[in-house]
Amino acid sequence: MIIAQQKRKENIVEYLLYMWQVEDMIRACRLDMSVIEAQIISQYDQPEPVKAEIRVWYEDLIRMMRQEGVTERGHLQIHKNIVNELTELHARLLNTPEETVYKSLYYKALPAIVQLRSKSGGSEVSEMETCLTAVYGYLLLKLQRREISADTAEAIRQINSLLAFLAAKYPDV
Repeated sequence: MIIAQQKRKENIVEYLLYMWQVEDMIRACRLDMSVIEAQIISQYDQPEPVKAEIRVWYEDLIRMMRQEGVTERGHLQIHKNIVNELTELHARLLNTPEETVYKSLYYKALPAIVQLRSKSGGSEVSEMETCLTAVYGYLLLKLQRREISADTAEAIRQINSLLAFLAAKYPDV
């Protein structure tokens, strides 16, 4: 909760990736608050009133995940809404003549985006969701200490540059 609040204010893309990780952690804990308490909340060096807020935050996320049917995979609607906002911002920036830097970043990342979309068969997902999913997958590979090819690392670098620019523009929405 504390990290999420900070990331939400500072960088919407980092916030979204963090919240996807939180969703996965909740799933890894089988949506069981006692496991979340033991594995996650107990690790926080916070006073008890703050830990109580964190508990409520996790309970609310679990409740929403159950209500929205994303207990095994997928993302909460509140997070999908942010992806949609980023997609709309992306389209506006591409259609703004003055946004030459963004367009340049986009066209540098476009081959990787196209390749990722073709591999995943994800033509029904937006380019921004493809980018976010790619970065999230890359982060998971790094956490697992898996080998990452130079081509993949370069593709992610291009996508990260695009997303960083987009995130910087997000507060202006």
